[in-house]
Amino acid sequence: MRPTVRAIPYIRCLIFALLVMLTLCLPASSAAQIAVGVTVGFAPPDLPVYEQPICPGDGYLWTPGYWAWDDDYGDYYWVPGTWVLAPEPGFLWTPAYWAWGGSGFVFYQGYWGPVVGFYGGINYGFGYFGRGYEGGRWDHDRFYYNRAVNNVNVTVIHNVYNTTVINNNVTRVSYNGGQGGINERPRPEEERAAHERHLPPVAAQQQHWQAARSNPELRASTNHGKPSIAATSRPGAFSGSGVVQAREGGAIHGGPRNAGAGGNGAGGNNRENNRGNNVGNNNESNNRPGRATAIHPNELPPVERRGPPNTGNPKTDQKYQKQQDKMYAQQDRERQRLQQQQEKEHQQLARQNADDARRQQVEQRHQQQTQQMVQRHTEQQQRMEQRQPAPRPAPPREAPPREAPPKEKH
Repeated sequence: MRPTVRAIPYIRCLIFALLVMLTLCLPASSAAQIAVGVTVGFAPPDLPVYEQPICPGDGYLWTPGYWAWDDDYGDYYWVPGTWVLAPEPGFLWTPAYWAWGGSGFVFYQGYWGPVVGFYGGINYGFGYFGRGYEGGRWDHDRFYYNRAVNNVNVTVIHNVYNTTVINNNVTRVSYNGGQGGINERPRPEEERAAHERHLPPVAAQQQHWQAARSNPELRASTNHGKPSIAATSRPGAFSGSGVVQAREGGAIHGGPRNAGAGGNGAGGNNRENNRGNNVGNNNESNNRPGRATAIHPNELPPVERRGPPNTGNPKTDQKYQKQQDKMYAQQDRERQRLQQQQEKEHQQLARQNADDARRQQVEQRHQQQTQQMVQRHTEQQQRMEQRQPAPRPAPPREAPPREAPPKEKH
């Protein structure tokens, strides 16, 4: 039966709605790993050494701890490793990682999927030794744990095996690329894993991350790379018998809050790495402490607008104020146009399922565009200040009349 003429517009609307829903759903599932969340101007601390807490039950998979960034506080903080229930049978965890992006360290979020993808070659331990996962495998809807790398109570969990894993990756460096970072690139199968169906961190992981962020003891400037809560048996459980402390801290690689910090693993590299705090940062007022130069215009702070001049001539002051307002309005429009242009390119990359290398190239170009715009606006503001009229000179003060000398008495 063919649709009537009246039904055709409704069918078109239905098809359009379905396409919009599909477009909105794709980034959440297919681009979780390659969503660039933040860029920092200095490297994260090295990984601390800690023991793995015992697995709380069947179906829990180990998710290693990592350093995250708190932009409000301007510091790295430790997200403890923990056991998490897999969202679906057959799904494995690809850990988050940091990688040098050309002008700063870029964070790549972890994800759940049928295949473990690229996580920077970072040796997180407990089966995550830089490539893939050696801690267990799925057999239909049951997960079998490798006791050689996992802490499992065999009286509770019986689906176990024991396979020795040779780990030649002994470094504790927590980032890929750049000076001193892990020199690894994704293999073809790891690149394919980023484009297969996968899921973002589950709600328990997000709550775990929020709890870590709000805990001052987990900040690198407080624990000096040796967190008191290095791992937990369950997400968000930061107290009790399931909490494990770090046995050895990781070296801190600079940052304004860590300059001259003492303690285990701190110092040593601070002087060298503090030079990287302002990578690409020619205008310090446009960036937060420790943050690399803003990549996109919406990451810039509001423009500091100067108050109206006070030359004593109302007409001159009003004319200059209009010129100043016109300049600020034009700069705001340029910010908005550049932000819209860059957002369109992000959407295009998402539709094309672009790989990490392509996305990093685009982010580097966006950062250059933003820097050039900031520099251009700064020069405009400086020229405007040079044209600011000088205050009207005050009239000369009249000298007081000289008093006549008193007459002498005879």
